Amino acid sequence: MKQTRMIVVLIVAAGLTALSGCAYVNVKSPLDTNLDRTTLGQKTGVAEARSILWLFAWGDASYAAAAANGGITTMRHSDQEVFNVLFGLYTRWRVVVYGD
Repeated sequence: MKQTRMIVVLIVAAGLTALSGCAYVNVKSPLDTNLDRTTLGQKTGVAEARSILWLFAWGDASYAAAAANGGITTMRHSDQEVFNVLFGLYTRWRVVVYGD
C-alpha cells in the first residue's frame, strides 16, 4: 500500500513539473512599453546565446550584437525569446531587434 501511494505521489509530482514549465519552456515576448505605437523599421537583427548542462555557455545575446548583425543603427523595437528544456539542461536566449 505504501509503495502504491509513493508511485501516485511521484506521478503527480512529475505531472505538475511538466505543467509548470520546468520541463519545456518556449516564450517570446516584446520589449516595448507602448506596443500600439511601435514602428518596426526596415531591418531585422538577431543575436543569441546558449547553455548546456548548466556548465557551458556561449554566444552574445546583446542588443548591440543583434543590431550589428542586422546592420541597424537606430533600434525601434526588440523581442526576446527563451527556449529552455529540463530545468535549464539546454537553454537558448535570443534577442531580435528591428530598426533602420
